[in-house]
Formats: sequence, C-alpha cells, structure tokens
Amino acid sequence: MNLRTRVTTALGGLGLSLIALTPALAQGAAAATVNKGDTTWMLTSTILVILMTIPGLALFYGGLVRTKNMLSLLTQVLAIFCLVAIIWVFYGYSLAFTAGPGSVGAFIGGFSKAFLAGVTTETTADTFTKGVAIPELAFLAFQLTFAAITPALIVGAFAERIKFGAVLLFTALWVTFVYFPVAHMVWFSEGYLFGLGALDFAGGTVVHINSGVAGLVGALLIGKRIGYGRDLLAPHSLTLTFVGACLLWVGWFGFNAGSNLEATGTAALAVINTILAPAAAGLAWMAVEALGKGKGSLLGLASGAVAGLVAITPAAGLSGPMGSIVLGLVAGVVCYFAVTAVKNALGYDDALDVFGIHGVGGIVGAIGTGIVAAPSLGGLGAGEYSIGGQVWTQFIAVVITIAWTGIGSAILFKIVDVIVGLRVTQEAEREGLDLASHGERAYNY
Repeated sequence: MNLRTRVTTALGGLGLSLIALTPALAQGAAAATVNKGDTTWMLTSTILVILMTIPGLALFYGGLVRTKNMLSLLTQVLAIFCLVAIIWVFYGYSLAFTAGPGSVGAFIGGFSKAFLAGVTTETTADTFTKGVAIPELAFLAFQLTFAAITPALIVGAFAERIKFGAVLLFTALWVTFVYFPVAHMVWFSEGYLFGLGALDFAGGTVVHINSGVAGLVGALLIGKRIGYGRDLLAPHSLTLTFVGACLLWVGWFGFNAGSNLEATGTAALAVINTILAPAAAGLAWMAVEALGKGKGSLLGLASGAVAGLVAITPAAGLSGPMGSIVLGLVAGVVCYFAVTAVKNALGYDDALDVFGIHGVGGIVGAIGTGIVAAPSLGGLGAGEYSIGGQVWTQFIAVVITIAWTGIGSAILFKIVDVIVGLRVTQEAEREGLDLASHGERAYNY
C-alpha cells in the first residue's frame, strides 16, 4: 500500500490535499517529480523559521525580562537551537519520521535513519500531491527548525531563575522523550493521532500545546521568582520585544505556509490566514485591555498578535480567511484572560506567559480547527464533514498531548533537578543571570 493510500485510509476519506499534515517520507519515490519552485519555497520557509527563533524569539523574550537577565535569555534560545540541531540529525529525525517497531510504532519511530543514514541529495520526501516530491534534505531541515523552536519557547515560563546547565540537559531529554514522540504521533502517517484523523497543519499540538504545558510544569516545579507579586518585575525593553514580535510574525509565514510543502494555492491561503488571524487577535486583546484598564498597550497588542499566530497555526491551510479572523478574535480574548485573571487567581509565575499564550492559544486553535475547517463555514474540509465529530477528534488530540507533555515534563524536570539542580541560588538570582551564569552584561551603563 503506498503512502497516499495509507493516508487516505487513515483519515477516513478526508482528502489528502485538504489535510495538510506533514507526510512520511516516500520509500519508493523514484517516479516522483521534484519541482524547483517547491524546493525553493521550502528552503525559504526553513530560513524564515530560523528567523523566528534567532533572533525573533530571543529578542521577544529578552526584552520582557529585567536588564540583568537579558543575555541569559538570548543565550538560552541560541544554545537550544544549536543543541537541538545536532540531536535532530543524530537521531531525532529518525525517531519522528520513520516507522517504529510493532505497536510502539504508533507512538515513536525507529533508528533506521539515525545519523542521516540513507539520506542523500537524491532521496526525496512526499508532498500532498501524488507524484510530486521535495528533496529529503529540504524536508529534514524544515522539520529541524520546528524541533528547535519548541523547547526554546518553554524557557520563557521560568525565565530569570533557572540554571543554564539545567536548561541544556532538560532540552536534550525533553525533545527525546516528549517532542519526538508527539511529532511522530501527529505528523507521521503511521502515528496514533494521525490515524485518528486529528488535524494539525503546522503545529498547534506538536509545538504550542507541547511547549505551553511543559512551561507551566516547569514554572510550578521551579517556583516563583524572588519578589514575585511584591516587587516590580517589569520588562526592561518593550522596544526589543516589539522588534522580536515583528520578526516572529514575519518568520511565521515560513512556519505556516511552509507546512504545505508545496508552492500552491494552499500555501497562499496559509499566508493570508497568517496575516488575518494575528491582526484580529491583536486588536481583540488591545480592545479588551482598554475596556478593563482604560488604555491599550503595545505589549498587549504584540501579545495578542502572537496569540493569534499560535491559534491559526493548526488551521492555517484548512480555514477560510473569514474563519481565521473569528479564530483570531476568540484567541485574543481568551488568551488575555488567561494571562491576567486566570494567572493572577491561581498565583503561578509563568514569567513570559508561555502557557497563557502558547498553551491556551494552542488549545483554542487545535479545537477551533475542527470548526473553521468545515466546508459549510468556508473551510477546506472534504466529504461528509462533521463538525461535531472533528471537534471531538481534536479534543482527544489535545488531551493526549497535554497528558504526554505534562507527565513527561514533570518526570524530566525531577530528573534534571536530581542531576544538576534546577534553580540558581538566591544570590545569583538577585545578581542576575547575565553575570551569574555567563559573566557578561547586556549593557555597559
């Protein structure tokens, strides 16, 4: 049975071209045509996602912390990217995108392509059009950027108080035991959630719920920053946060539209949706903030835009443009209350609102995808599409992702705590992690 037949069977008749989930690699793609335009688009998208991470995410996070911790965030994000890139080519790619042994193969791949065994300039990966392929190296590099940005998102939740060594050790363990299995379950044709028919165009479950829940677990286990709830812990440079947010938005076009794997009309749909959803979410967040506080802030506008980007990620190539606006509006409002009322009521210190934006926004987007993908609402669902049935499938995928990353992350944080310790000393925290962990300052005045 070829890949396209397996995918069509697994999704119960939903059209493959309308279900933009990352495919398994072709095992016998000799007859497939490699289009230079598709290849160019995928290489461009890969570079755009790198822009999202370094410098986009690094500057976004760096501006949100205090001056004495600016460099620590920049260093953590860059170091995570470097570490995961190496792990990915050693064994991560193989675990995520090859068939695993027996029944375990629904949850994790194998080691047949460890150290890129068999991957050459001539091997190819399937796209969503029969007979059309892209170079396997292009697919591999594109997926590398997803694996790298996801753990980098996590560190914002416990910024300003974690040991640098703990960040690196946790990242290595987390991508191995949490990210790679979730990516395999959602995006590989033999994965468990793929087989259920769960829709995730570009990473609502794999990237955002995954990182958001892990960040919340880390924030709870590491504890609150010194002075949290008592001292002013305001961002030191909203200017840098603005620059980072803009770079994130620009890079997100590669993230979402690149997930189509081809330079087609569906990629163009993902582009317009990646404009409209964050625009709506940013306006919604700012409006609700102005109603509650009397003023709309730049930080609120930027945070809302990111929440909209998160929410549209799983639906980018499945929703119609009007549906993406609605999804953005809902995400902007829901995420605003998540990072204000909910966080304040529960009292946890998610320093940069990783769970409130990525976790909650990812949940809104993942479940909302089942609605906005409906043909009756302008989406690209196919066949006898059932909103209720698809929303239930999306809900199952969300619950499984939360459970997998929540339990797995808690165990891994405990292991790291035993080996190297999670939290810096009180003296180091008061001094700032720039000097305490890296021996340098962001600013010399």
